[in-house]
Amino acid sequence: MTLQADSIRTAAVLGAGTMGHGIAQVLAQSGIATRLFDVQSDAVELGIQKITRNLDKGVERGKVDVAMREATIANLSGTTDLDEAIAGVQCVVEAVPERMELKTDLFGKLGAALGPDVMLASNTSSLSLTEIARAAAHPERVVGMHFFNPVHIMKLVEVVRAETTSEDAARCAIDLSVRMGKQPIDVRDAPGFASSRLGIAIGMEAIRMVEENVASAEDIDKAMTLGYGFPMGPLKLTDLVGLDVRLSIAEYLASTLGERFQPPQLLRDKVAAGELGKKSGRGFYDWND
Repeated sequence: MTLQADSIRTAAVLGAGTMGHGIAQVLAQSGIATRLFDVQSDAVELGIQKITRNLDKGVERGKVDVAMREATIANLSGTTDLDEAIAGVQCVVEAVPERMELKTDLFGKLGAALGPDVMLASNTSSLSLTEIARAAAHPERVVGMHFFNPVHIMKLVEVVRAETTSEDAARCAIDLSVRMGKQPIDVRDAPGFASSRLGIAIGMEAIRMVEENVASAEDIDKAMTLGYGFPMGPLKLTDLVGLDVRLSIAEYLASTLGERFQPPQLLRDKVAAGELGKKSGRGFYDWND
């Protein structure tokens, strides 16, 4: 198997949601022809619109020059046809919802359709990459590439090695991350990896503090941003990621790592009430304004 980041000319991103469109943007900005796939045509269209808005803001702020904007847009295309999305690619990055059955079904299809020289990456933030990889033919080319929101701004990529991941695949993912202007860390497949495990631990404790009326959400967040230098407080970050997403991750970590990750009742109540964070307009903050 010869997987090399500098030989990747065409890539597919599967899933055009919050993470998927951001991953497509940074791939396209690095000079790679990138196809953004989703089963819903509206999601594809909205994803490309968001990328265009990100680039326009970058130009306004002097972070992106006009030539880069035009080249990135030229490198992008969208489709609802999976076969069209993956035809002739050297790399696929999966960014579908965090459901194991959805990911294993997709990787089964990718493994059957694509040869062993195509790197298959999952953006999963907490699920077992080893289980995902086992669904694909040639699981040694499957690797985790966990990006962070917003993808076009956040520098970190968590490169996760499944039990079956080859050194070539891991090195390709690390080098591709650098090619995209990111800073990769090398992590073994374990529940929550490094970032989600630490992030959920802090986030769940912050929610318990709100639940116990220790302080307001705003003041708890200020404690971490002003006192510890966090770029964003854990409760605002929970709103941005989605309370439903964080609940799902916490439940998974509780089932694999123990009671210390058990989600607080307040989080369950908010999700049940439809208070999912920024995407619903309300979570620990009011986003309607």
